[in-house]
Amino acid sequence: MTNTNRRRILQSLPALALANYLPSALAAGKQQPNIIFILADDMGHADLGVYGQTDYKTPHLDKLAKQGIRFNQAYANSAVCSATRFALITGRYQYRLRGGLEEPIAGASDTIGLPPSHPTLPSLLKQQGYGTALIGKWHLGYLPTFGPLKSGYDSFFGNYGGAIDYFTHKPGVGPNVKEDLYEGEVPVQQIGYYTDLLGARAVDFVNKQQAGKPFLLSLHYTAPHWPWEGPGDEAISRDIDNIFHYDGGDLATYGRMVESLDASIGRVLAALEKKGLAENTIVIFTSDNGGERFSKTWPLTGQKTELLEGGIRVPAIVRWPAKVKAGQVSEQVAISMDWLPTLLAAAGGAPDPQYPTDGQNLLPVLTGQAPNNERTLLWRYKANAQRAIRSGNWKYLKIGKNEFLFDVVKDARERANLAKRHPEVFEKLKAQWEAWDKDMLPITADVRTHGVSGKVQADRYGVD
Repeated sequence: MTNTNRRRILQSLPALALANYLPSALAAGKQQPNIIFILADDMGHADLGVYGQTDYKTPHLDKLAKQGIRFNQAYANSAVCSATRFALITGRYQYRLRGGLEEPIAGASDTIGLPPSHPTLPSLLKQQGYGTALIGKWHLGYLPTFGPLKSGYDSFFGNYGGAIDYFTHKPGVGPNVKEDLYEGEVPVQQIGYYTDLLGARAVDFVNKQQAGKPFLLSLHYTAPHWPWEGPGDEAISRDIDNIFHYDGGDLATYGRMVESLDASIGRVLAALEKKGLAENTIVIFTSDNGGERFSKTWPLTGQKTELLEGGIRVPAIVRWPAKVKAGQVSEQVAISMDWLPTLLAAAGGAPDPQYPTDGQNLLPVLTGQAPNNERTLLWRYKANAQRAIRSGNWKYLKIGKNEFLFDVVKDARERANLAKRHPEVFEKLKAQWEAWDKDMLPITADVRTHGVSGKVQADRYGVD
């Protein structure tokens, strides 16, 4: 971009957008960092040893946290998977896109998915000279209309849908169900435990990188999402009659699934170290939503599909030895859509001004150039049957017809309803949520909100 064009663009931006557009001083004129973004699926806030898990061990992710910064108050944009992934890849509230209203995307559609025309984290990084790859779960729409190669990724290996069996790589059970495993847009067959296959592909990707060209590797595991199968459980895979696996699983199996995930990530990090790329590579680890029934979320309550803290607060770790001091624990409030403006700033780029980000550039906080700042974050779920806003330490929550006000810093378990003690805060946050909701796409009767239509959800939960 010429200086004249840059000035013209900057002059057209409003003042508030300017801070997000300006390249980071850290990246401008210096070697751009590589980026490995690791996303777990349905991992609870306390499912790692460094967050309090004691039933099994996660040495590689614990070490990653000690080498960088661990967030105690990181959130997912939704309590379910595909909705969060819309926010993550666009840097905007998922409710701005029709596909982001789905909770989650349930199957093939020519209209429901991430529009290829929408700027994304990989497409914007490509403009900065990055090579881009997605290994793992996509879940943002199906072929032929949607897909990773249509939205900024140079290469893709993984599954298009929400979940597959770890051994058969099928999204269901039966002889007529096809595998959901692709190389680009071509179906492929491979033998192996899916977590291990993804890790091996990521190691191969790192080993093939050439010096001087930065890369984005999105490594999106399906673990520890159901079906409940650890490595070596292929016999269980053959016996289940429903991939949702409601009748199976236990804490020990879940622990082995997370340990396998940790080991797979450890192999990727070792390859990065051996290649001599670790120093200037940003590694981020987080989850797409809170944990499911075998997850540990203590001291939080709630789980996936709920706007209680356990359903939306997630682990988040950032390591960047060149710029981020090791051994930090941060109370900065963060959310999935923050990673796009943050990573673009680190690369010397910025969000597309025609699609302004709803997230915040956290790079100054990560590098110690700015203190933690207060945030206001908003959610809605299940046809508005659940609503939440966090502003500072306060959280307004509505579940069905029940409304609450919590100080989630003092009361992380959301037990003391302070709505009557602080009516002015309660009413302010409630009104703020209502105003924000009017700027988002409405949830119409055709929207799938976790299994049924929006109209059925509205009737079930008594939503107006």
